[in-house]
Order: sequence, then structure tokens, then C-alpha cells
Amino acid sequence: MSHLITLATCNLNQWALDFEGNRDRILESIKISKEKKARLRVGPELEITGYGCLDHFLEDDLYLHSWEMYASILKTPETFDILLDIGMPVVHKNVRYNCRLLSFNGKILLIRPKIWLANDGNYRELRYFTPWFKPTIVEEFQLPVNIAKLTGQSLVPFGDAVINALDTCIGTETCEELFTPESPHIAMSLDGVEIFTNSSGSHHELRKLNKRMDLIKGATSRCGGVYLYANQRGCDGDRLYYDGCALIAINGKVVAQGSQFSLKDVEVVTATVDLEDVRSYRAAFMSRSMQASLSKIRYQRITVDVELAVKNNRFDPSITPTAARDVRYHLPEEEIALGPACWLWDYLRRCKGTGYFLPLSGGIDSCATAVIIFSMCRLVIKEISDGNYVVLKDVQKICRMGQEWIPSKPEEIANKIFHTCYMGTENSSKETRDRSRNLAKRINSYHVDLNMDPVVNSIISLFEVATGKKPVYKIFGGSQIENLALQNIQARLRMVLSYLFAQLLPWVRNIPNSGGLLVLGSSNVDECLRGYLTKYDCSSADLNPIGAISKRDLKKFIAYASANFDMPILDDFLKATPTAELEPITKDYVQSDEIDMGMTYDELGVFGSLRKIDKCGPYSMFLKLLHLWTPKLTPRQVAEKVKRFFFFYAINRHKQTVITPSYHAENYSPDDNRFDLRPFLIDPRFPWASKKIDRIVDQYEGKISIDDLNNLEVD
Repeated sequence: MSHLITLATCNLNQWALDFEGNRDRILESIKISKEKKARLRVGPELEITGYGCLDHFLEDDLYLHSWEMYASILKTPETFDILLDIGMPVVHKNVRYNCRLLSFNGKILLIRPKIWLANDGNYRELRYFTPWFKPTIVEEFQLPVNIAKLTGQSLVPFGDAVINALDTCIGTETCEELFTPESPHIAMSLDGVEIFTNSSGSHHELRKLNKRMDLIKGATSRCGGVYLYANQRGCDGDRLYYDGCALIAINGKVVAQGSQFSLKDVEVVTATVDLEDVRSYRAAFMSRSMQASLSKIRYQRITVDVELAVKNNRFDPSITPTAARDVRYHLPEEEIALGPACWLWDYLRRCKGTGYFLPLSGGIDSCATAVIIFSMCRLVIKEISDGNYVVLKDVQKICRMGQEWIPSKPEEIANKIFHTCYMGTENSSKETRDRSRNLAKRINSYHVDLNMDPVVNSIISLFEVATGKKPVYKIFGGSQIENLALQNIQARLRMVLSYLFAQLLPWVRNIPNSGGLLVLGSSNVDECLRGYLTKYDCSSADLNPIGAISKRDLKKFIAYASANFDMPILDDFLKATPTAELEPITKDYVQSDEIDMGMTYDELGVFGSLRKIDKCGPYSMFLKLLHLWTPKLTPRQVAEKVKRFFFFYAINRHKQTVITPSYHAENYSPDDNRFDLRPFLIDPRFPWASKKIDRIVDQYEGKISIDDLNNLEVD
């Protein structure tokens, strides 16, 4: 005996406040779902508005327009004969909720509010919505007048309930609820729910996907059942890239998985499952049966008079259950190649920009940024070759080309939209200039090579005329403050020149109907954390694709791209010593990033992870590293490194208040705008923590006893 049902979930590339566009993509996903004979379709979280509306969720207009779009969906005949699970915000009794609206044949069956809200890291849902703190409670919701006229309903159920079809039971949970210890699907499964939908707005982070997949597989392995996971995909107007990967799992096995990175606006994932597999799987566990019989949690069932299995499906030998498959994971270097590239494409097409401008220094960071742009061009070519008409129209608009122009190589696109510039000074080396020029040639960007010494010298001369004093570099006898000021002049002038060239290069090239270019920054997450950048220098840009990616991962990405993108030129960047080239090069001295910082990039990665992820202050970080780094380092050396890191982190914290918006990829990103909220005026010496660290070092070195250590008191 079998009971086969075809189900659909989807990845949608929604855009915050793009009401009509979001509606059209929802309608397209419903159309595709029906073509694939699906009887249930689930979409991403808040798909009508877009997930990342932020404080727009506080505006009444948003709720009005959401209902208008939902009405448009309900009255479309093509949306009938399929059970729909659609996400949008709803105001109930003057309280805002993040909701799922379930409907069938133009009738609203249930409005299910989110119970547990995401409110850490990048998420602030409690700022906009209220959790539904009434598990299993259902109230009546008064529909807006226009919706009531359309559906013929005045009141509909609002609350924590499940949908009871003629042949199965369906429950919903939303994004964060899957990640909580007591997920709703547990109680629902014990009450007989067989199909679970999860609508998500989950962002990409390096190495994060496996956690999401493990939770879904674990949920259905433990409870039995079918799980449909839908997710937003793309840049919806913020630092996050939502990475799709819509999924269907049954009894701990994945039977369908959507792509994680793609330029497709609509991707529907379907699978045919046998509900008898769920029933036999659950019945085989006696302990589960006992828990189900003893459970006191009972959900109100909203009945819909429909059998989800297509008529005679269970007896048709031509229709078979979808086979299980392995989950597809990308390597971190592949994630870097794909995620930021998709994010940049969405940003460019939605702002209707002319292209990107990048100060290409010849170092690995700006190199990685350039290669991500090239990866973006590769993705566009792939979509065009696959027949993606939307991407073709977008690239024709961006490149200001007619409908007859169909690019066949990524280099063709790069030459139209990507502009690079090497801004050299007397402190620059021939090697970095050559690497910059050769990479630009390989990518086929529009490249400018210039010397900015006259501009730098004019600024120094102006200062000398105004003050009567001329600063000199430390290597020539100047002070540290002179040395730093002379470096910062170069860095800040590069920012000024970047915006000048970004605004005027399209004009220079006679590109019709063009605006300015978007300026790209290229400071990695470790430099941002340490503050190893000049405030308002060329790290100050419109966007930074690598601002939350570590130097270590960028090197792996460049090695990957060298082999997979046929770019052997990248090997030269991997061999080069990271340097800012802001100080004079002499026979005995070449500036080095790691020497300047007083710590390695690998060490910065460890510091960043312990500070942000493990929530360590100086004292607890020292204790952890004492175990990790000794005996390779002495306790005193560990203490010096920890105190040095926190000193420079603290004195440079103010730089994060104006940091360029970066693609969020690393969970120890110091982005001050939302993800990492810390004061920017901190005592950089952390005196009390430093005293405690010093006492432990003294005890290790035999200068004090353990009793003395334990008797440390406040002075």
C-alpha cells in the first residue's frame, strides 16, 4: 500500500518592498509547482514584503500593501487547486506578527504567527514583531474589508493550529523555530502532524549550511514525517545574502535539494513522497508511540475538504516516490566564489548601476575582489547559456547594449562593467604594478595605471606652507606620528581619486545614459577587526565583498580560482608578501602587514573567533589560549599577544562605525552597524583584566604562589 503526494518548496529572490515583483515571483512559483503536479506549495519567510525590510516593518503602509498583494494572489485562478503556504506580516488586535497564511481555492484557512523570533547576530525581529506566546491557542481574526469581500469570509482562525486535509495533517514552523531546543515540530509530530513546512529567511555564512541541514534531517529522523524547507535567496537590499537551498526530507533522508547559489529568481523544488513511509516509520518506534499517547498537547485542526494525493496516485505504477540523495555542500572557497558574486549581481541590477570600480593594488585582497567580479560574470554567462531570459535582459540593460547583443564570454561583460585602477606612488613596487596590470588584462577590465605622487606632494607642500614644518618617514629619521600621517595621506587620497574615477570613467568611455560606478572596498575581516586600515581611505567604498572574509580563506579562494577559472596569474599573488606599500622601499626595508600589525593573520582569525563567537574578554581569551598555545609560546608571550590584540582592537573600534557595508560571510565579523554592537570608546589597556593576566603569568614563572594568585583583590 502507498499514499503518494507531490509537494513543492522554493527559493525566491525577493527584494525588500518590491511588492509587485515579489508577488509576480510568488505567482510564478505557484505556476511551476502546479505544472509539476504539486498539491502543496510553501514559500520563504515574509515573501510578500521581502525579509529585510527592517524598520519599514514599523510602517502601516507595508501592511496595507501586503494585503493588496495577497488579494491579488488569492483571486488569480491559477492559484486554485493547490494548498498555499505564503509568508507576510499581519497586524492582529494592534499587534504586529510575522505570519504564515495558508489558503486553498481562494479561501484563507489559517493565519499562523511565528512563536519564537530571531533576535541575535544579524536579526532583530523583536524590534518589529511580537511572538505568539499562546501555543495551541487560536483566536478569530477580522479580515480587512477588501479581503473579506474577495473570500466571502469575515473571520478566520489566527494562532497555533494545524491543517487537517482528508488524507493527512500539515503543520508549520518558521525559520528560527527549527533552531530552538523545543521546536514546534516535536509536539506537532506527537499529535499526528505528518507534513511540516518551514519558511525561512536564512543568510549565508561560510560553513553554516551543514548546521541547517543536520537540524532538518535530525528533526525528521527523530520524529518521522515530511519536512519542506523554503528559503529566500539573493540580496534583498542589505549586507546579507540569503542562500536558498530549499529542501524536502522524509524520515531523516533528503529527497530533494535546491541550489544554494544561483542567479535564478524563482526555483521550485518538488518531490513525491509516500505518507505510508511516515506512518510505518513512526509505528516502528514504541517509545515514540508511548510519548504520543501520553502527550497533553493537542492542536486545533482546521479542516479543508480536499485529498492532497492526486486521484488514483496511490495505485498508479508510473508515479513513484522520489529517491533519497546526498546533501550537496560547497567547499568554503567555492562559497566565496559564488555567494559574494551573486550578492554583487543582485545589487548592481537592482540599483540599475553602470558597473563597479576597484582600486587594484596588486595585493591579494583587491585581487580576490576582482576575481569575485569575474566569477559574477561567469555566472551571468552560465545563466544566459542556460536560457535565463531575465539575466540576459538585465545584463543588456546594465551594459547599455541592445537586444541583439548576447555575450558569450565573461570577459565581454567584465570589459563593459568592471573598471580597475592602479594608484601608484614612489613607494609602490614594480611587482605590484605588474600584477595589477596582468590581472586586469586577464579579466579584461577597463584598467587605468597612474602615479599619484604629484597629488601627495602637493598636500605635503600645502601642510609645510601652512605650518612651517615638513613631516618625514620614520626610516629617514621621522617620528612615528609623522610616519603614520604620511601613510594616511596616500590612503585617503586613493579614496578621493576612486570616487573621482568612478564618477567620470563612464563619461570618458562615452557610455550612454550612464551614472557613476559603484566603488568597491577590499579590506578583509581580520584587518577590520584589528583596525589595520585608515579611516576614510580606499577601504571606504560603497560595498565590500570581502569585508567579512578572513585572509586565510581568501588565499584558499585564490588557489581555487587559479585552477578552476584558468587564471594561473593568481599564483603570483599567493606568493607575494602582504604589504600596504605606504612607506619607502629601501635596500634593507620592505613594509609588511603582519610586522606592522604585530600579529599574523592566522592569529587574528583565532582572536576574532574567541572574541565574538566564544564571547571572550581579555582574561577568558588568555586562559583559553594558554592551553592552546603553550608550550609553543610561553605564558608571558601569550599574555603579550592577547593584550596587544585588545589594545589595537579598542583604539581602532571607532573605525567600525563607518566601515563600508560588507557581504556577511564570517561569524566573527566586527561590523558595527548591526552584527557586532560594541562601544567605540573603550579603555584599551583593560587594566583589571590585565592585572589578573599578569598574576597568572607570575604564578607560572614562580614569582608568586597559588595562594597569592587566589588572594588577588581590588586595589
